[in-house]
Amino acid sequence: MNPLFQSQETIAGKVLIEPYQGKKVEHNGVKVELLGQIEMYFDRGNFYDFTSLVRELDVPGEIYEKKAYPFEFSTVEMPHETYNGVNVRLRYVLKVTVTRGYGGSIVEYQDFVVRNYSPLPPINNSIKMEVGIEDCLHIEFEYNKSK
Repeated sequence: MNPLFQSQETIAGKVLIEPYQGKKVEHNGVKVELLGQIEMYFDRGNFYDFTSLVRELDVPGEIYEKKAYPFEFSTVEMPHETYNGVNVRLRYVLKVTVTRGYGGSIVEYQDFVVRNYSPLPPINNSIKMEVGIEDCLHIEFEYNKSK
């Protein structure tokens, strides 16, 4: 199950990196990205970013034991809702990258869902009716629709 957010909410959390016992992880930096992406049916596998925010979590160095990196994206503008359809997919994702010089970078993704709620429009419960004789008499009735 994916976390649920609305536009203008703060998205915060922790990135945990834990090397195997007795091993170290050499890296050229750790970063977290918040991405809003669109994928088209006819172009599967290629995502087009419409939102991109980046936080650098660590400078190049080594990690010898479990390390937690807190992060926060404040009042994030997420104008579109998450959508997964036949022809298009719109998603929001947190992407963590541990950049390494050899052996390739380590990349992990965490999707989350965006639902933007708006207030319901006022309901007009009245019925209007007009009766008249042309150029002579005009009467308008308005009934409240209630039981």
